[in-house]
Amino acid sequence: MTATAPTILIAGASRGLGHGIASAYVARGWNVIGTVRSDARTPLHDLADAHPGRVTIETLDIDVPDQIAALRERLSGATLEMLFVNAGTTTRDEHVRGGMVSTEEFTRVMVTNALGPMRVVEAFADLVPATGLIGVMSSGQGSIANNETGLREVYRASKAALNMLMRSFAARQPEPKRAMLLLAPGWIRTDLGGPDAPFTLEESVPVLVDLLLAARGMPGLRYLDRFGQTVPW
Repeated sequence: MTATAPTILIAGASRGLGHGIASAYVARGWNVIGTVRSDARTPLHDLADAHPGRVTIETLDIDVPDQIAALRERLSGATLEMLFVNAGTTTRDEHVRGGMVSTEEFTRVMVTNALGPMRVVEAFADLVPATGLIGVMSSGQGSIANNETGLREVYRASKAALNMLMRSFAARQPEPKRAMLLLAPGWIRTDLGGPDAPFTLEESVPVLVDLLLAARGMPGLRYLDRFGQTVPW
């Protein structure tokens, strides 16, 4: 790692949007610690090979508390100018209704999209200085106020739960509050977003990284879309 460069920890950086964000931060002179779920080779490994000493790869499944604790121990003493939790999932059947989903499927999505990210935030928050930023990938579909169609009900519920947990986390912080951001990136063409999404990865990543960087030094929690506009809770 470059000693004089700022460092970002990205939980969920193996491919897609997480990998794109990692690449953008490297291009902007940052050190990147990116997590992957297994030992399998990913695009993040290619990024690390292309930038020796700038990208560190750590194994982390945010659904497993022991892995979060182990990574926190490995990074003990580190300073993270930014923590960004990107990891997430969706339902196997996007059309399943909230009252019809199986307990197993509901639990899986809630743990990965709400509980896991908050466990990461709680574990690593003390490594982020007062001038740093804690960011979490949310979704516009987590907005209760904007939900006028239903659809993707379990996914929506998981992101609304994540938003509420971050609100609670922010409320517990001492004054002046650190900068915190819930990011609603829009519908992006990734493995998770699918081929019909209106926004490409290439056009989305610079916009999202600009938002994250601009949010530093702005105390308190914000819920913003890709255009920097506040999303109704």
